[in-house]
Amino acid sequence: MTVWIALLRGINVGGKHIVPMKRLRELLEGAGFSDVRTYIQSGNCVFVAPSKDRGSVAATVSGLIEGEFGFRPSTFVLSPQELQAALDANPFPADEPKAVHLHFLDGPPKKADLDGLREIAQPGEDCALVGEVLYLYLPHGAGRSPLAQKLGQFVKADMTARNIGSVRKIAELAADAPGA
Repeated sequence: MTVWIALLRGINVGGKHIVPMKRLRELLEGAGFSDVRTYIQSGNCVFVAPSKDRGSVAATVSGLIEGEFGFRPSTFVLSPQELQAALDANPFPADEPKAVHLHFLDGPPKKADLDGLREIAQPGEDCALVGEVLYLYLPHGAGRSPLAQKLGQFVKADMTARNIGSVRKIAELAADAPGA
């Protein structure tokens, strides 16, 4: 049995791809996962799975959602240690939980023009790529940030983002999971 964290991309955003967390927990439990917990409505799950194969776990989660809701989200599966390492590697001030955003990539990016991103950034904004996590520092917020809005033009990779406050909370849930 292995503790895993699944981060789902693009669910419950703007009224599209709705996945109620209660139903998601039921689906995962029905598939043999245990101690299933979710955090907020954006698709953050912590559970114990019988499989040690991250690809198999990701495929199962995505497949369950597709079978129930008719769409297949990208599912990023991390160990608690990987999530904690991402927190530990944060190069930016972490005292503003909504200013630091971690973008978890599905592998090395096909393109990563961080200098180009920095050229369009507002004063005070910055970015860094550490392994397969892209960090954005957006002290003025993500909503109007050109860095955040044009990210896909400069970094080519499948990714999902969480602010550092959410990542901390997910890490706490994972640390409390049986067997963590």
